[in-house]
Amino acid sequence: MATSILGLDIGGANLKAATADGRAASVPFPLWKQPDRLPTALVELVSQFPGTDELAVTMTGELCDCFEAKRDGVHAIIAAVRRASGGHPVRVWSTDGAFLNSEEAKQNHMKVAAANWHALATFAGQYVPEGRAILVDVGTTTTDIIPILDGKPVPVGKTDYDRLFSGELVYTGVRRTPVCAILPWLTAAELFATTLDVYVMLGNIPEDPNDRDTADGRPATRKYAAARLARMCGADVETIPTDITDALVQGARDSQLARLRECIADVSGSLKARQVGAALERVAPQWSLTNFLARIGVFRRRVLDRKFAELRAELPPPEDVAYIVSGSGEFLAQQAIDYPHHTSLNDQLGPTVSACAPAYAVAVLAEHRP
Repeated sequence: MATSILGLDIGGANLKAATADGRAASVPFPLWKQPDRLPTALVELVSQFPGTDELAVTMTGELCDCFEAKRDGVHAIIAAVRRASGGHPVRVWSTDGAFLNSEEAKQNHMKVAAANWHALATFAGQYVPEGRAILVDVGTTTTDIIPILDGKPVPVGKTDYDRLFSGELVYTGVRRTPVCAILPWLTAAELFATTLDVYVMLGNIPEDPNDRDTADGRPATRKYAAARLARMCGADVETIPTDITDALVQGARDSQLARLRECIADVSGSLKARQVGAALERVAPQWSLTNFLARIGVFRRRVLDRKFAELRAELPPPEDVAYIVSGSGEFLAQQAIDYPHHTSLNDQLGPTVSACAPAYAVAVLAEHRP
């Protein structure tokens, strides 16, 4: 009898589960607020998939500030999963491209910390088994821009620190990103509104009167989204003109797109150079103030020196790169690449599974890897 494997993606704000046969579920869970409830929340989620014999796990929640360090976060998450497993086997995806058992994962915590992007890219590589591809996965909080070569992920960085440096991780998403983080020069530095309000106003995310996971706890509707956005300008719906709110919404969307396009261009350039044999010199990050300030100074073009940039300019245009888009913000990914010929995981898997894509990826990978 075949083993029934449930994939779990344990984030800081959401818990997601999926099976290889296309069943999926996602529940909001603010891990940083209630880490002690994680085992119970996982038991409740796993119970929605009766007959589960094994858990395949990936995570990003270890970064939550309820944990003193990533090591503590990884250990706590693995402990919670083991409690929810009912004694069934637990395997954890690593950025080495292999599963580890729970004890191995605890001993190699940096290889399993924030590894869900790697699992998704490994799975998505099947859609482009030859040549260059870029996976753009836009979620509620972050965007992953992952280079793929001949069906396998070839990232410059494997940790969040390195991936932020290379442009492969962008801290911007379609629900939880504060508007003041996108337009800091135009808005109050307050958590009055998020990108959820932006995309509810634009119609990309449907209104949901029952959704109160918003900046002020009021419903995710156009009425209340407009009020939250007005506060970003130090105003309210009674005093701010509608065209000002509309301009703020469009400006936030355009700012996100500009940032994503810049990072996609950088990742594409790195990938093209790699294909023709230009090796990126990867130096282990030196945890020093000088190193950190240097990274800030070169902003997102920090992986390219002059010689590398000249090589990139001589290579074919970006159209030679295949694009794969996914995530709850796939609509934004499609706008960012602005290229009609792409693979949509939303279309391939359906919107429910696509929204839980890393969980689905580890479930599928676990079926084919011992």
